[in-house]
Amino acid sequence: MANFSKSTVPQFAVDVYQNPYLPEGGREVNAIVTVSATGGGTVGSAVAAPHLYSPGEGPSAAVALMVDCSGSMDYPPAKMRGAREATAAAIDTLRDGVRFAVIDGTHVAREAYPGGGRLAVADPTTREQAKQALRRLSAGGGTAIGTWLRLADRLLSSAEVEIRHGILLTDGRNEHESPEDLRAALDDCAGRFTCDARGVGTDWEVKEVTAIASALLGTADIVADPTGLSADFTGMMETAMGKEVADVALRLWTPVGTTIKYVKQVAPSVADLTARRTEAGPRAGDYPTGSWGDESRDYHVCVEVPAAGLGQEMLAARVSLVIPEPGGGTPRTLGTQGLVRAVWTDDMTASTSINPQVAHYTGQAELAQVIQQGLDLRKSGDIDGATAKLGRAVQLASASGNADTAKLLAKVVDVVDATTGTVRLKAKVAEADEMTLETRSTKTVRVKK
Repeated sequence: MANFSKSTVPQFAVDVYQNPYLPEGGREVNAIVTVSATGGGTVGSAVAAPHLYSPGEGPSAAVALMVDCSGSMDYPPAKMRGAREATAAAIDTLRDGVRFAVIDGTHVAREAYPGGGRLAVADPTTREQAKQALRRLSAGGGTAIGTWLRLADRLLSSAEVEIRHGILLTDGRNEHESPEDLRAALDDCAGRFTCDARGVGTDWEVKEVTAIASALLGTADIVADPTGLSADFTGMMETAMGKEVADVALRLWTPVGTTIKYVKQVAPSVADLTARRTEAGPRAGDYPTGSWGDESRDYHVCVEVPAAGLGQEMLAARVSLVIPEPGGGTPRTLGTQGLVRAVWTDDMTASTSINPQVAHYTGQAELAQVIQQGLDLRKSGDIDGATAKLGRAVQLASASGNADTAKLLAKVVDVVDATTGTVRLKAKVAEADEMTLETRSTKTVRVKK
């Protein structure tokens, strides 16, 4: 592990927002857990530019850039040109000393730079060499994304670094390997590196790209116009360079008789972490959250407690953050802990009140779900079902102030009354607009606390 200035390491804090009061016989406790990391590799709300670090400062990091070079990238030629330019822009954003590689992805994965199973170390010379290698990339062949991810994993794991990150660009469907092969690759790579995935154009499969980002705790998005790739890749790389701590897990301890019903990230996007739990000792489990810089995220924790009598109180869950110690020692706890409580009362006003944070994010999770359901129904030809689901989405987006999602919905439906969710499906919808709504459906707005 590399040594770096402790002043750049984020300080973590955990805050719990909930209504702890339950009626007699009540068993379900809901809480929003806000995790904040401050004082890391960012300046205010913007990621610190690479030049703000001196050589050797910041965490040690390795990045693999996976560029789709399948035959479809030549139609139109602007796609391949945009991919080369975007990858070059991302390479220019690399911090000095960061290890990196470029992967040429088709139905097989090839090392475009530096080759030989190695990672290059970013400096002016290697950046220029990498950009020269990019100019030699050409389109041809099929698409087997699992092979790209496995090569990225081999290269990234060859370096003793703290942050391992991938950026993946594709323009087509994963037609040259089975869904099972891709799933197996994602299972093998999960927890080993994070990965942002981007679809360029409109010929790729949204659910494939979002599944890659979800499994590898990264972001997914559409870049419908290849001319927008450079700005998007630069932003992705700046964010990656702002990460300071990897492999952070949300640890939940619960007392005897208490079970975790679910754990979901609900801001800045919805991601269900429930099935990703790994046991961490008696009555404790860890949920992966990936890499952190200077940022804040919200999680919805739902706990089922044993029934208790009026006036009784119990600790329903203890929330903390942990990171693995090098060499496999006891994981280290980061920052403060949060407590989720349960109190039984006969005060009906107290026990029936829904905490504003819980209510807001329950609505945001439903918003993501009904958009997906509505678009699936639209594709299957169920006009009435699609109209009902997308109308509910418009209603939820309006009520929660999610203006970005509301604008995307307005490109798919004509909004008659946002408050009641009364809409009509548009007769013609641009494919890019539908794919953008589907890809960004999980993005949420923060609750106003």
